[in-house]
Amino acid sequence: MAGFHDDFSWVVIVANAVVGCWALAAHWLPPLRRSGLWWAAGVAHATVAMQLASGVALVAGSEREASDFHMFYGFLGLVAVAVIVSYRHLASYRYLIYGIGGLFVMGLAIRAATLDPVPG
Repeated sequence: MAGFHDDFSWVVIVANAVVGCWALAAHWLPPLRRSGLWWAAGVAHATVAMQLASGVALVAGSEREASDFHMFYGFLGLVAVAVIVSYRHLASYRYLIYGIGGLFVMGLAIRAATLDPVPG
């Protein structure tokens, strides 16, 4: 499980980077506004939830201890996804919200991945 959590962090980072860049580009380039973007955003959001669930399973199973900041960034990522989805009704800003939000979640994931998750 620890290996999955470590390796899957890069899936979270790449998925949110791709969706963030695609959504930002779609804000200015209407041909990029395709339904595939929303499917990709759903997958990227699901990766955050999966990563959080695997982290909780690791800590709850006492297989590993995580630093406070590592857990903070993980939970903040899920909160950020919830905020992004809650503002999807703002049609004129939808692509900007998903673009900036996706890159923000990517940044949180990078920060969490680069922190030492095992206290030394």
